[in-house]
Amino acid sequence: MAQTPEAKVKKQIKAILDKHGVYYAMPIGSGFGNSGVPDFLCCVNGKFLAIEAKAGNNQPTALQIKHLNEITRAGGQSLVANENSLFVLETVIKNLKGANDE
Repeated sequence: MAQTPEAKVKKQIKAILDKHGVYYAMPIGSGFGNSGVPDFLCCVNGKFLAIEAKAGNNQPTALQIKHLNEITRAGGQSLVANENSLFVLETVIKNLKGANDE
């Protein structure tokens, strides 16, 4: 079975997280309270990072944006990543880990 474009982006995100030794969980959205929660919930050097994966020009839903904003207001970091912005994820991880992540 062929992967969806978003599944390909998620695979690339997993590879980056694994490369940097980042802990992550991928909650499954359902009708039981997880709707809108970002695709990846991560801990980077003791800091919280949430990642919403999108493919191409797809944009997060209003509920996803609400969750991302709430995470930021609570002191975590959040971002939307697609195949063209994975370098931003790498930069955020490096910044959260500190300069010694080479």
